[in-house]
Parts: sequence; structure tokens; C-alpha cells
Amino acid sequence: MLNDLSLPNVDSEQLDTPTLEKCQSAPSQHAPRILLLYGSLRERSFSRLVIEESARLLVQFGAEVKIFNPEGLPQPDSGDETHPKVQELRELMQWSEGQVWCSPERHGAMTGIFKSQIDWVPLSIGSVRPTQGKTLAVMQVCGGSQSFNVVNQLRVLGRWMRMVTIPNQSSVPKAFLEFDESGRMKPSAFYNRIVDVMEELMKFTLLLRDNKDYFVDRYSERVETAEQLRQRVNQRAS
Repeated sequence: MLNDLSLPNVDSEQLDTPTLEKCQSAPSQHAPRILLLYGSLRERSFSRLVIEESARLLVQFGAEVKIFNPEGLPQPDSGDETHPKVQELRELMQWSEGQVWCSPERHGAMTGIFKSQIDWVPLSIGSVRPTQGKTLAVMQVCGGSQSFNVVNQLRVLGRWMRMVTIPNQSSVPKAFLEFDESGRMKPSAFYNRIVDVMEELMKFTLLLRDNKDYFVDRYSERVETAEQLRQRVNQRAS
């Protein structure tokens, strides 16, 4: 039993007590906006084929989807942020309310093609964090046996970008066996898992998209902002 409930280190003016009412905003009426990214430039890219299957499912679930084609995107630090592909990617990041990431596994990690896309997205554009509070589903394709190296790495990236990564995920082993000649995924437990992931992403996106600003509002940042404001006021007064 706690005998002392005081919080001497807390700035009470910046402390917010969460309530159910604060977590519920009026729901948006437009279709959820989902951006999908893949990590290979091959003509028959299995990460792209998985993304296309995912997009079809999301449309069925009522989403508006956009797939970013990374072809032509310069490597970070080798191009300028005014490059048309960089601008396109950043605009899509801001447009989206949820995202799907899928990369092949190469040498036990995500591809450079995929990582470059994330590296072009800064934590802030002006005063806006382009990914903060958006939902995220992570997936990978494997050339051999099933692995979870990439989805684990993508979760780290999602956390770093302050995204809400859903619990479910997909890893497709021996992806070259899972698609027909027309590029459509064959019926399988792996396909069913992708359906699960897209269904879950839609649920989380519908729940969070109108409340994301509240969910990612942080006490430590409110304290820091308040202190900066006090310093500016004091400087003007002096």
C-alpha cells in the first residue's frame, strides 16, 4: 500500500488525466487513406505483388489506397529533397492515415531500396511530424524458409517514426511459390494471414485516425514546450 501519493517532480499544469471521452472524437466520413510501400525494383517483385494483394483487400474493406513506386528515388544524401520522387513520397506520407510496409529479406535484413524510402522522410516537415500517430502494418517476403528478421526491423523503424504498429504481421516464405504467372497470390494460409493483417489494420486505423494527436501527446514534450514559452516571455519582459 502506498503511503505517499504526492508527485513532487510532476508539473501539475502539464499533467493530463486520460479519460474515455478524450479518446473519442467525431469520426471522419471519408475512406481511410492507406499508403503502401515495397522494397524491390525487380520486374517480378514479390514484395510489390504482396503489396498489390494487400491494396486489393484494403479497397474491399473501404480504404482509399496509394502505392509508392520507389523506382527513380535517389539514395539519401546523394540527391536533393526537391527531387520529384522525394516530394511525392513526402506528400503521400502526410496524406496517409495508415501504412503498409513490405520488404524482401536480403542478407538477413530489409533491402536498401526499402530503407531509403524511410530515410527520405524526416521526423518533422516544418512543424508537422508526417508519420506520428499513423497506423502501420509490417510484412516481409523470403526467398527461402520463413524468417521474421525484416518485420522485427520494420517494427523498430515504425516506433522510431512514432507510428502505431498493429500486433499482427505477415512473413511469406519461398515467395516464388506463392504466386501464379499473372502475379496473383495463390490460396494458402499465407494469403489468409495477409487478409488478417489488412483487416486488423483497417480496424486500428478507423479507431485511431481521428484521435492520433491525443494519443501521441506527451507529458515530457508539454513540459518542454511550456518551459520554452516561459523563457521567451521572460526574455521579452527583460
